[in-house]
Amino acid sequence: MDCLIIGAGPAGLTAATYLARFRRRVLIIDSGASRASWIPVSHNMPGFPDGVGGPELLTRMRSQALRYGAEFRSGEVRQLEALADGTFIAKANGQDIRAQRVLLATGGLDVEPELPGLRDAVRRGLVRHCPICDAFEITGQNVALIASGKCRVKEALLLRAYTARLTVITLGKALHLSDQERQQLAEAGIGILEDPVAGLSIEGDRIGAWHTQGGGKHTFDTVYTALGVNVRSGLATAIGAEADDDGALIVRDHQRTSVPGLYAAGDVVRGLSQVCVATGQAAVAATDINASLPFPRSGG
Repeated sequence: MDCLIIGAGPAGLTAATYLARFRRRVLIIDSGASRASWIPVSHNMPGFPDGVGGPELLTRMRSQALRYGAEFRSGEVRQLEALADGTFIAKANGQDIRAQRVLLATGGLDVEPELPGLRDAVRRGLVRHCPICDAFEITGQNVALIASGKCRVKEALLLRAYTARLTVITLGKALHLSDQERQQLAEAGIGILEDPVAGLSIEGDRIGAWHTQGGGKHTFDTVYTALGVNVRSGLATAIGAEADDDGALIVRDHQRTSVPGLYAAGDVVRGLSQVCVATGQAAVAATDINASLPFPRSGG
């Protein structure tokens, strides 16, 4: 393969289209766990004024890559090896796949609170993860932000710009806030609920109630989670790619990692987690990958 792409989210699919149109032999291996597949409707995508769902967007992008000859395989790359000659071997589905270049587009998985009914609520857009993506849609609602550990104060303040009814809930876990951060939240009119949560009930198209173990009842229209993301960068860090403290890969110009020939794009990379950012990074990476290889000869 000229290039192996690991992951078929927006970044991987964009790179596949670019590389296939560069007339490169490109293979995408995908486990089917793209974070984008959970997006009910995104209104941040240019060209979709009425919004587009994650599954529809991925279907369109996959169809586009297939049209130009990109090859897809379902599965999971278990190991990646960088060889002395600058090429790579990936182990997937019991096979070894050799490639001149590798683009890692594996993304990440949101850390979810252990609450019944949560996954269905995410699919329906009642529980959300990205206020940059969709806070406009919850303007004026009664909103909760789930956070524990090091609270994302900036995320809370971002949400506060859209609603005056905002509460940080900790699910009974410790919330590590400095006195200054607590004062910031208080001055912004953001409440903090630190009681344990026993369960979640969903009524129609709204989150009906959170029942605390103490018997209290707290009703919210929408819940955001800010518990972090498990970045799926292990394949790269195992062969020496540099990452930050959260596991996100650190890239140089043209989305190059610290391992020669290994590129990364999308949520696996440190930076703003947005579909548009991922596709832009993938376009940059694919163009550099193409330029780094001998130009293919025309067959006619």
